Amino acid sequence: MEFLFQGLSQESLWLIVVFYDLTLVVVLYKLFGKYGLYTAVILGIILGNLQGGKVSEFVIFDTTFTVSMGAILYSGIYFSTDLLNEKYGKIEANRAVNLGFFANVAVLLTLLLSLLFKPSDLTGSALEVHNALSVIASYSPAFIIGSLTAYFISQKFDVWFFNYLKTYTKGKYLWLRNNLSTITSQLIDTFIYTFTWVIATDLSIYEAFYIALSKYIFKIFIALIDTIFIYGVRNIRPLTKNDE
Repeated sequence: MEFLFQGLSQESLWLIVVFYDLTLVVVLYKLFGKYGLYTAVILGIILGNLQGGKVSEFVIFDTTFTVSMGAILYSGIYFSTDLLNEKYGKIEANRAVNLGFFANVAVLLTLLLSLLFKPSDLTGSALEVHNALSVIASYSPAFIIGSLTAYFISQKFDVWFFNYLKTYTKGKYLWLRNNLSTITSQLIDTFIYTFTWVIATDLSIYEAFYIALSKYIFKIFIALIDTIFIYGVRNIRPLTKNDE
């Protein structure tokens, strides 16, 4: 796949992945309705956490930002739950959050169970795969607990606040509830995860705060982009006939 993106800057690649992630949510919704959005949330939390330890740097206006790659797909979850909330209501959005939480716990437990089996000596790749799974699944218990805590609390708040703003404005100003609920809940998520970095790594509170601030700036940017997507998809009807 590298040849397709050869010559692109890290910043351009990041923007492409953001649009890919949000477009994937729209496609899943169009094909499968609310069940597609359930899937988008589950994919977002699992893939986001698997990429949580991958940290890259981006340079924008001569300023270097250190951002975890998990922040990209993780931010797409807010778009999915906001779209669920808008189209199907608070109950369905909360159901998606619960499904994502359960799925992530199940994946992590399954990966940990797989590590109990010793790799075969028949092929060298068996040991490589085993070691790779070990890094991903047991990277840090603090990261796992912190990530799940941040996800659950921030997502529940996002669903509640989005619905509150929708009721308060009598269904008007979709852009307001989409951005305000996401930006606020992302702040809660980032705040919780900042302390996770301090506990799980040798980073100082200052270094963890710098990473968190960089991530939060990018999360705000994604929230602004997904406003375009939610307006584009809000009047689209899914292809599935069993969407109630």
